[in-house]
Amino acid sequence: MARYTDASCRICRRENSKLFLKGTRCFVGKCAFDRRQTAPGQHGNRRPGKATDYGAQLREKQKVKRSYGLLEKQFRALFEKAERMKGVTGGNLLILLERRLDNAVYRLGFAQSRAQARQMVTHGHFLVNDRKVNIPSYLIKPGDVVKLRAKSQNFAFVKDSLDTVGRRGVPSWMDLDRDSFSGRVKELPTREELPPTINEQLIVELYSK
Repeated sequence: MARYTDASCRICRRENSKLFLKGTRCFVGKCAFDRRQTAPGQHGNRRPGKATDYGAQLREKQKVKRSYGLLEKQFRALFEKAERMKGVTGGNLLILLERRLDNAVYRLGFAQSRAQARQMVTHGHFLVNDRKVNIPSYLIKPGDVVKLRAKSQNFAFVKDSLDTVGRRGVPSWMDLDRDSFSGRVKELPTREELPPTINEQLIVELYSK
C-alpha cells in the first residue's frame, strides 16, 4: 500500500502544528518544528497569502489526516461512514479515528508513534480478545482487550515507550495494565475526551461542498 516516506517533521512544519509524528523526539530539543517553524521548501519564508475559508478547511483536514497517518481514500471512507452514523458527523469521525487499532496501541503506550504502532500491528504483535489481529484499521469497541503477544513483550523499544507514556497520558476511556502488557477499552470516547485542537466542523464543511 502507498505510504508517506519523506521526512515526518516536514509535515508538522507544513501544517504549522506539532503532530507528534516521531515519538519521544518531539518532546526534546531535537524537534525540527520547535527549531524551525516555517513551511518547508525554498519558499517557506515567504509571507503567507490571504487566508480563505477553503484554505482553512483544507489545512484542518490535512492536519488530522496526517496526524493519524491515513491516505486520502482511507480518510474519505471514514468520513462517509461517520455520515451514515447517528449523531454529529464531525464527532463521529474523530471517534472512528480513535477506535482504529493502531491508534489504540499508540494511546496505550506500546508504541512511540502511530507509524510505529501501525507497523507493529501489521507484523502481528497484538491480540484483540486473545485473537491475533494484523489490520491497523480494525475498529475496537467497548470491552475489547488489546494485548501484546508474549513473544513481543521483551522488545526494548516497547519498554521504553511504556516508561515515557506519562508524557502524553493514557486516555480516560482506556485502562492500561503494564504488568500484563494489555489495555482494555472501557467505553467509547466522548468529544470532550478527544483532542481540543481539532476543529472537525471545518472538515465536515470541506467534504460537504
